[in-house]
Amino acid sequence: MADHLDAFDPAETLLQDVNPVDVPDLHLHSPGMDPRVDITDIYAFQKPGDPTKSILIMNVNPVAPALAHAFRPDAIYELNVDTNGDAVADIAFRIRFSEPQGGAQTATVHRAAGGLAAGINDAGAAIIAGAPVSFGSDAQVTDQNGYRFFAGLRSDPFFFDLLGFLQGLNFTGSDFFAGLNVFGIALEVPNTALGSNPNIGIWGLTLARNSIIDQMGRPAINTVFNKGADKNTFNKTPPNQQRGLFLDKFVAVLHALDPSRSNDANVGLAKVLLPDVLTYDFNSSVGFLNGRKLADDVIDAELQLLTGNPAAGDGVGPHSDYLPVFPYLGKPH
Repeated sequence: MADHLDAFDPAETLLQDVNPVDVPDLHLHSPGMDPRVDITDIYAFQKPGDPTKSILIMNVNPVAPALAHAFRPDAIYELNVDTNGDAVADIAFRIRFSEPQGGAQTATVHRAAGGLAAGINDAGAAIIAGAPVSFGSDAQVTDQNGYRFFAGLRSDPFFFDLLGFLQGLNFTGSDFFAGLNVFGIALEVPNTALGSNPNIGIWGLTLARNSIIDQMGRPAINTVFNKGADKNTFNKTPPNQQRGLFLDKFVAVLHALDPSRSNDANVGLAKVLLPDVLTYDFNSSVGFLNGRKLADDVIDAELQLLTGNPAAGDGVGPHSDYLPVFPYLGKPH
């Protein structure tokens, strides 16, 4: 996966002490050097007020629309669902966008199952067609076939003291992302469309030209555990292969974060973090580590887990612009 933290490399942001909007080559830190397919976050949570439905969200394009003004038309934006714990997709929701014309785009959503979901392809029955993309302030929502869909420019829901992170976890409580936007993709689905087993795994994926560009499950995993070329390798490694390739490296990082933790404990924790899949029980409304709600303080939770310090945190809290109704992502700034 890539995420917010990978998009802002210290050599291009912190050391120059600039606003990311002013960095002309920020896109070079996106997978494939293309912010349109750079996944910043994914979310999965039970629909408020209706436990029979779930909300799946994937955000892309950090610092939108400065880095890109439309979704990539030859890409597939995919939300994968593992129903049996083998880290292989059993269900896939695949979103394709039309060529932008006159500042407008439309989206089509397909749902694939079984072997079609596990492969790199564009297969699956259409569940949403001709959905308009919202590039303005108002959210254009499409309801079709028991699903609800939105795609477009939205306020970035992520909250974190990024500069404090880049300065060696010297946090000041400053929310770097408070005024930024992303391109959001939100899908409301009946839980029956997620399979019969309520305990599932979810990850986001972007594809182009029959190749994986980016993927993400839990936030900040690639950022914390991988460096250099390993980041790109991790982006392209299917979840069911991640333990075999990265377990030892994750164990080494965990030891560095908390030298007092035993090797057995580090191995056990690394196996929780790998594969990089967001675990979610759709019968439960509890948030992270069960799925992820927009207001969940995932960074504090992960800092506490990784460092063994129950008081660890960055001093930043949730945003105030989340919507109480679909698509839940706030209006763009």
